[in-house]
Amino acid sequence: MMWTSDLVPAAPYLLFLALALDALVGEAPWRWLRLPHPVAAIGRAIAVLDRRLNRPHRADRERRRRGVVLVVLVVGGAAAIGLGIAVLARRIPHLWIVEVLIVAILLAQRSLFEHVHDVARALHFGGLAAGRDAVARIVGRDPDSLDEYGVARAAIESLAENFSDAVVAPAVWYLLLGLPGMVAYKAVNTLDSMVGYRNDTYRAFGWASARLDDLLNLLPARLSGGLIVLAALFAPKGRPWAALVTMFRDARHHRSPNSGWPEAAMAGALDLALGGPRRYPGVVVDETWLGQGRAKATVAEIDRALVLFAAAAVLNAGGVVLALMAGG
Repeated sequence: MMWTSDLVPAAPYLLFLALALDALVGEAPWRWLRLPHPVAAIGRAIAVLDRRLNRPHRADRERRRRGVVLVVLVVGGAAAIGLGIAVLARRIPHLWIVEVLIVAILLAQRSLFEHVHDVARALHFGGLAAGRDAVARIVGRDPDSLDEYGVARAAIESLAENFSDAVVAPAVWYLLLGLPGMVAYKAVNTLDSMVGYRNDTYRAFGWASARLDDLLNLLPARLSGGLIVLAALFAPKGRPWAALVTMFRDARHHRSPNSGWPEAAMAGALDLALGGPRRYPGVVVDETWLGQGRAKATVAEIDRALVLFAAAAVLNAGGVVLALMAGG
């Protein structure tokens, strides 16, 4: 049913409203309220616990145990807050509107589109230096190691990967477990981005965060790749068959068990080679290329990727509508 017994809209209906709100105005409502972004608040909590629990003199076994404690505290706390808000939203008339606002803030369709669009415009109007500055805001690799093609590829790869992490996965976990599930997922994703590194500082301490993030993204990453394949049917010069073949052939070559699915689908749809060797601060990662197309991506390819992303986001919203119809 569209409405619960307490006259609160069902989860797919709330999610569809949130997707529409995010697509229309992005993060603007949260800024109007002058409140800290929920992900930023989670990040500050992680930083405090990191300083207290992750001491370099401790043995790896102890740091791994403390990393598990970190996950329990952060994810458990986030889920508890999400549950409290959800309960209140179902007991206080019209407070479900606040839940829609929070769900919209935890999605990132519009902001992701805008960040990648900014890279394209920076490259086009400001050249390589401006492109490096813009792409450094959305990727962790060393921007000074990138030429114009590398900047374009990095932007497209970030768009594909974050379509899963920032759009599809939060929606999936909201549909499955409501607001507590969505907030918990965002906490896990933030943990992975802050402590899930394979270096001396976080290899042991961040192990639990990284593995849990991998687990929670297994389904969303594959759904994201499928949505990109379908979106190629509607995007100009899209290559849906190549996207499908490339996704199943090359996804496993990515160092992440999940990121390769949307990235490989994007590579095939755009006839590009994505991934490959890349440089991060202090380390070079030698990865296999995804796709058999051109590695020399340009601003035009970023623009095509943005069209593909927009089509995939519409299809994602369509899936939510199907979930609503199936429920009622």
